[in-house]
Amino acid sequence: MHKNILTNLFLILVSLTISAQVVEKIEPEYINSIQFNGNTRQSQLPIIRLGDQLSLTFDALNGEEADFYYRITHHDFDWTLSDFSKGEYLNGFDDVRIYDYDNSFNTLQIFSHYKLTIPNSDTKRLTKSGNYLISIYDDYGELVFSRKFMIIENLVGVPTYIKRSRDLKNIETQQVVQFIIDSKDIRLINPKETVNVLVMQNSNLKNTITNLKPQYTIGSQLIYKYDKESSFFGGNEFLFFDNKDIRGATSSIRFIELTDIYNNYLYTNGARYNRPYTYNPDINGNFEVRVLDATKDINIEADYARVHFNLQYFEDIEDKELHLYGNFNNWSIDESTYMIYDEYSGTYRNDRLFKQGFYNFKYVLVNRDGTIDQGAVCGNYWQTENEYTVLVYYRKLGGRYDRIIGMGKGNSTSINNQ
Repeated sequence: MHKNILTNLFLILVSLTISAQVVEKIEPEYINSIQFNGNTRQSQLPIIRLGDQLSLTFDALNGEEADFYYRITHHDFDWTLSDFSKGEYLNGFDDVRIYDYDNSFNTLQIFSHYKLTIPNSDTKRLTKSGNYLISIYDDYGELVFSRKFMIIENLVGVPTYIKRSRDLKNIETQQVVQFIIDSKDIRLINPKETVNVLVMQNSNLKNTITNLKPQYTIGSQLIYKYDKESSFFGGNEFLFFDNKDIRGATSSIRFIELTDIYNNYLYTNGARYNRPYTYNPDINGNFEVRVLDATKDINIEADYARVHFNLQYFEDIEDKELHLYGNFNNWSIDESTYMIYDEYSGTYRNDRLFKQGFYNFKYVLVNRDGTIDQGAVCGNYWQTENEYTVLVYYRKLGGRYDRIIGMGKGNSTSINNQ
């Protein structure tokens, strides 16, 4: 009980460190398997063009067939509410019930699977680019969870390059993102004041750089060739498990136990920070729901398993905490990801519900101020495969909102020293 109280206080401190922004509300325990997609396969962060489709799905595990409603808000670059009224960015209306749902079929864990697609007959079109937040409410008007997404306009080119760090101290552990904003079709007046950029690693909004200004201009191009200022720790390739066959052991699942539901026990993981880098293909922290023996619809036929994690880590973590980390819960640190030390085995353990599928995860050390050290357990390596995204925001002089006028992509598989 004492440890749970400390954990709750720790999570409150984490939330206070980011209270200056609008943050996504972490879903309650009975909400699981949130998938938020645009036209590309991203598990949680859609970045779409104006007019493209959004798809949100989630499971409610309480068996109540409850009613849920959605609202959409528009935000500025810093995630404060924009100046717009609802009708200025939304053609149609929101605060509408999600009426498309199905109940689970032939599963031990009962759940209702909800589906929302935008545009729809109520919400016909989002008319402005920029940052958005979709919030899901219950029948009593209480916020259940929320997710961020972005809408972009392709008005500028953003060629993006990944380099090794020039700092000898970090040359083995960091990757540097350099890019150019090529604005041939739009005149960017006073770019140091009107242009903002967001650089993120593996579509993780909790791991971003936002304070970069153009170093110089060549014709229509804004040049960003920073080194230290635009560097990310490389991390390590993600660990994984695949329980599409919920009753069978695999290369990652040691054994199976059936209680009220299936329990999947993973092999014990060890620390990797002191080992040589080893390439292991991953999906950069994401997940995909899949099941081996579905006959009709995997979304309602995929069952839930209680997955048991076990970490052998001998370093003294002092007053810090070890957590699971990945896009399975939108990169959130909460009670469900906390690794508890087991004195009998001398390992850190955790168990939480996962819908059948393929999942990436890693172990991270969380400091008391809420900052995350991804390398303390898994290590940081310049060779690690990571995907980087650059978003370009522009607010013209006298403008009322921050448009997203371009996006660049880069992958560290093409990293070089030049």
